[in-house]
Amino acid sequence: MEKISAANDEPVENLIGKSDKLRKLNPADYTDEKFGVPTIQDILKELEKPGRDPRPEFKTANFKEGVETINDLKEGMKLEGVVTNVTNFGAFVDVGVHQDGLVHISAMSETFIDDPRKVVKAGDIVKVKVLEVDAPRKRIGLTMRLNDPVQAAESAAKNSTKGKGANQSRAQSNGARVASRGKAQGTGGRNQPAGNAMMGNAFAEAFAKAKKK
Repeated sequence: MEKISAANDEPVENLIGKSDKLRKLNPADYTDEKFGVPTIQDILKELEKPGRDPRPEFKTANFKEGVETINDLKEGMKLEGVVTNVTNFGAFVDVGVHQDGLVHISAMSETFIDDPRKVVKAGDIVKVKVLEVDAPRKRIGLTMRLNDPVQAAESAAKNSTKGKGANQSRAQSNGARVASRGKAQGTGGRNQPAGNAMMGNAFAEAFAKAKKK
């Protein structure tokens, strides 16, 4: 389309719907190594349709007004962002503060997933919630599980650790029996670290991996 526009000294917008002008154009004049006559003919036909722009719609995230730096972020804040990169441990999302936040793999879906690429890809517009903000270290923890409480992301953390919480139970007076039961049942009961602490560890580990790359 750019070639057609340049050759006729007209912006694409001015050519849309101008059937009389478009039908006078010779498709062969606009072919190249990528596009042949049939493709150019299809393009000219699309341009003839009034009120329709054949170019794909370009979507951008609606960044929250007043949120411009990492210091503007608050835990629990819901935002819209764009996925900038997807890794084995999660996805990085630009929420408009000049520092991408991380959605850990355990916080990407209500159900267990083994590959973040099954959920998102670079360029996707997503809704996220701020889980934690560490401005000095420029770390932003996000979740796509919008209904999860900020201070109790226990189920997501369990997915992340795959049951490792059972082995982290603190021994008490009956510690031996608790530890044994925890290994057998896959849970550490009341002795298990709080969900938000486990999630914090998961994010810290993920950020460390990202820093090494």
